[in-house]
Amino acid sequence: MYKKLFEEIIKKQEKFSKQQIELINKLLKKEIIFKVENHYEINSKFRVGTLSFEKKYALLIDISNENKSLKLEFEHLNGAYDGDFVIAKRVFNPRSKIKAKIVEVFNDAKKELLVYAKQNKLFTVKENIELNFKIKDSFENNDVLIIDSNSLELIKKVGNLQDANIDEFISLYLYKELIRLEKEIEVDAKMDDTNKRVDLTHLNFCTIDPASAKDHDDAIYYDDKEEVLYVAIADVSYFVKENSDLDKIAYLKSTSLYLPSKVLPMLPRKLSEDMCSLRENEKRYAYVFEMHLDIENHNIKKSKLYEAIIESKRKFSYGRIDRVLENKYDTCTTLEKQMFVSIEKLYEVTKKYRNNRLKKGYDFRTSELRLKLNHRNEIETIEEEQSTASHQLVEECMLLANIEASKKVNSVGIYRIHEEPPFKAISKLVDDVNMLGVKVKLQSDVHDTITHIQEKAKQSTLAKEIDELIIHSQTQAKYSSKNLGHFGLGFTSYSHFTSPIRRYSDLVLHRMLKLARTPENIDDICEYISVQERKIDQLVWDFEDRKYARWALNNIGLELKAEVIDEQRGIAKVYHKIPGMKVVLENFKGQILYTKLKVILKSSDIVTKQIIATIKY
Repeated sequence: MYKKLFEEIIKKQEKFSKQQIELINKLLKKEIIFKVENHYEINSKFRVGTLSFEKKYALLIDISNENKSLKLEFEHLNGAYDGDFVIAKRVFNPRSKIKAKIVEVFNDAKKELLVYAKQNKLFTVKENIELNFKIKDSFENNDVLIIDSNSLELIKKVGNLQDANIDEFISLYLYKELIRLEKEIEVDAKMDDTNKRVDLTHLNFCTIDPASAKDHDDAIYYDDKEEVLYVAIADVSYFVKENSDLDKIAYLKSTSLYLPSKVLPMLPRKLSEDMCSLRENEKRYAYVFEMHLDIENHNIKKSKLYEAIIESKRKFSYGRIDRVLENKYDTCTTLEKQMFVSIEKLYEVTKKYRNNRLKKGYDFRTSELRLKLNHRNEIETIEEEQSTASHQLVEECMLLANIEASKKVNSVGIYRIHEEPPFKAISKLVDDVNMLGVKVKLQSDVHDTITHIQEKAKQSTLAKEIDELIIHSQTQAKYSSKNLGHFGLGFTSYSHFTSPIRRYSDLVLHRMLKLARTPENIDDICEYISVQERKIDQLVWDFEDRKYARWALNNIGLELKAEVIDEQRGIAKVYHKIPGMKVVLENFKGQILYTKLKVILKSSDIVTKQIIATIKY
């Protein structure tokens, strides 16, 4: 009610309802608004908007200008919580750290809060703020509850912090992704396409994925005699029609969510793991790129894109193909041997394309940590996943298909863009690398500077760490309707085409290529899925940090090896026994970045995820 009223005041509306006039009179008495001729204006001493809670402070998002936010300390919120519509009075005392205080809180609708119990008091899970009110229902220590902050009633008892199963719900709730836990929509999927599809079931397609994969987006086949690469992608757009209920939910999710030991898919499992998935020895609809390679010049002579039906002859794991590329066939059938010979030849081709690509793009020595959970949903092991030969083979095939797809859309499309980092970021990168004792200089352009840094880093013991610094200096990759190129990969044109089971962007692109039509709201789609992608990344990190905090709580007093990753805030990352865990150093004395330390775990908080350690001198 109040929000709508202020929106109309900002528009300088002159006519109001009887109920609105009553509210206006109250605001006039408090001098929050004043009359100017036939309309009203907000007093410049006040800010009106919605609260958004960050980790250590709140932001008031101004209703008159969303880009004009006001920072507020938690102790000056006057009982307001995340999402509340409020009025703040600005404080003009230059000696005060306080810039504003909340003076009015409007709670028209039911307001949910996720809270936990500690010593008979309730605290918000997100900000760890003690509630200034009591609820009627009883609760026990460490209980996690959803409460209505208006009626002070219990909405739901979620569980108890001592149970690790609760972590998933907390992360999903905090990042507004509880839709992932809802019952999947019913799907009646049938392969009864009336269009004439190209029959490729005679070709020896295979999928190459992690051994645990259940959804297979892509399959490859290489005709080494004709030098033709076929990349078959699950034809999701056939089953998920634009603006259908399935499509709307897929858009809301935008991407599959990969948690340790679990996948919460974008599409119902009936599609993601069955009808769309390119499963072994089953006929499946696919959208296929047939690419005729110019191996000598490392490009594509011509490509064709069409709807087809394929049958993946084998489901291979990365590990199996790595052994093949080391000439270790293990026990295999005649068919598999034929496929392995073809894969080996394809690998030699993709190596050449990769080497050529890296003249403009970059090869970062990164690895990913995979948390493995036990039956109690606690950390059991952590595996470091390296980019191996099999990964690189598949990656190059997918890159070629993605590039070709980007070329076939109109000037307005759905591109994956990565802009060149600004000079300020590269200049800071050079300074940071020099601080580590590796002497580098700015070169003629950004690309030459980065490759110069990487070459110098190879001569040190910090090549991996310097690659991390380079990555942190980059801009964020995102989706755009305009083609701005992909700096990191070194491509002038690039799109996401090869993963429509798990990425909404690819599904949109498939439709555009089939219908030769660009959605009217393409800019909104690009903005939303870019934001959603970053949010899902943060959700996964939040979940993993909760698992690390649980592990630390059970291992207080343990000595670990760590390296400084943030010298401003005194944060180190463990690389021994429990790699990837971040700790706050209690007795930090300004050691430089990547200094190796021995630390002892002192305390851990499952709610805040903060793990405190002391340096062993």
